[in-house]
Amino acid sequence: MQRHTLVVGAGMVGVSIAWHLQQRGHKVTLIDRRSPGDETSFGNAGIIQREAVAPYAFPHDIGTLLRVLPNRSVDIRYRPSGMWHSASPLYHYWRNAFPDRYRKIVPAYAALIMRSTEAHDRMIKASGAEHLVEKKGWLQLFRTHKAWDQALADAQSYAKDYGVEYARIDRSELDRMQPGLSSAVMGAIHWQNSWTVKFPGDLVKAYAHAFEQMGGQYQQTELKALHKTTQGWSATTSTDTINADDVVIALGPWAGDYLKPLGYHLPLFVKRGYHMHYQQPSDQPLQYWIMDSEIGYLLEPMTSGIRLTTGAELADRDDQPHYDQLTAAETEARSLFNIGERVDAQPWKGARPCTPDMKPIIGPTPKHPGLWLAFGHAHQGFTLGPATGELLAMMMAGETPPIDMTPYSVTRFL
Repeated sequence: MQRHTLVVGAGMVGVSIAWHLQQRGHKVTLIDRRSPGDETSFGNAGIIQREAVAPYAFPHDIGTLLRVLPNRSVDIRYRPSGMWHSASPLYHYWRNAFPDRYRKIVPAYAALIMRSTEAHDRMIKASGAEHLVEKKGWLQLFRTHKAWDQALADAQSYAKDYGVEYARIDRSELDRMQPGLSSAVMGAIHWQNSWTVKFPGDLVKAYAHAFEQMGGQYQQTELKALHKTTQGWSATTSTDTINADDVVIALGPWAGDYLKPLGYHLPLFVKRGYHMHYQQPSDQPLQYWIMDSEIGYLLEPMTSGIRLTTGAELADRDDQPHYDQLTAAETEARSLFNIGERVDAQPWKGARPCTPDMKPIIGPTPKHPGLWLAFGHAHQGFTLGPATGELLAMMMAGETPPIDMTPYSVTRFL
């Protein structure tokens, strides 16, 4: 008998799970309070980051901590109330960034990243979304030899251990690839087997459309409550009640709201981020996605203009937006490249769902048969959605995934 699976959350992760389950013959209902790709997946930098085999660690060096402490840096900002409310998970995040712990985390994290472009490729082709994706890589810019040399050493290690492809780009070559950059930039790393997307939300929508074309059902409605029944699960939404054999929670930073009533108190925290679009210069347009790595922001040539995405803001998920970080990034960006006037009426704000050990939660719950989890991808939900969908669909079918899924089990936090 065909199993009915309810997937809650229509970001990149949830849509990818729904797509893979539908492809495997499940009857799938996908729900979200907004259209597919219109929440966190809408606002990211639009890079499928095959090079991101090492997760973002909590800084430990004194220089970085002293720089961040005054709360004026572009890459990291914090709100005292948010730090206080997330004190425990942030403390464990700090502990897990020590070298001995971090070295054990990287291989498990990299195992997911290594599957990212291949998993996306299948869904890109199936959804006819090739026009949204460019496969020419992106540029990480450097202002000092010290930072550049350290990043190149890391890149060499990533290439050897995890198949990352990169090239060292000196200033003359950089001027050929991307004219118009400030003379403060010394050189770059070209991450060559990462892909870029002209508008991230549109790729999610293309995947969601392909899911519906296969017979999947999407409903724009909000989950209100989730109950275990003798037959499976009953989900109360803002419009009706949906009964299903299995439920997948792929709600990113909102997942904990629905799991706490079931007894799962997970140490999640968020890193908020902002973006704004700017007019492209007509004489020397931005052609590559570029990261001003020692300052901490990205510029991306998207269909709506040049998108500027900020670094991380440690704050409560639903706190009011604070645009000072974006303003500071914009000031730096204008000195790096000739971005035009603002295009959007107001900045976008989103929240990245994070775990203390930097790995996502993927797999079944131990106390509730038929309840599955997929969230906590931090900066890489857009990159890892299709790989997560494929691996979770295998687990739900009773198959043995090609990588060990133990490091992503929710039981590590229970």
